[in-house]
Amino acid sequence: MSAHCQVTGRQPGFGMAVSHSHRRTNRRWNPNIQRRRYFLPSEGRTITLNVSTKGIKTIDRKGIEAVVAELRAKGVKV
Repeated sequence: MSAHCQVTGRQPGFGMAVSHSHRRTNRRWNPNIQRRRYFLPSEGRTITLNVSTKGIKTIDRKGIEAVVAELRAKGVKV
């Protein structure tokens, strides 16, 4: 599963880890991605989305039907 949210588009952030001696090494900050199943009442089926925790809050606020409509408008196959 890639570290990419299907709703918000959040991706990993990249940067440097700086040690006490100030040595720098590459690191990444992954978003909190969850695999969630949602029921679409209009279609009578469930869909599985890879969403971040902020994406889950967005779905709770707008509703799954509105979010799926936005995804389909972007051209994402759901």
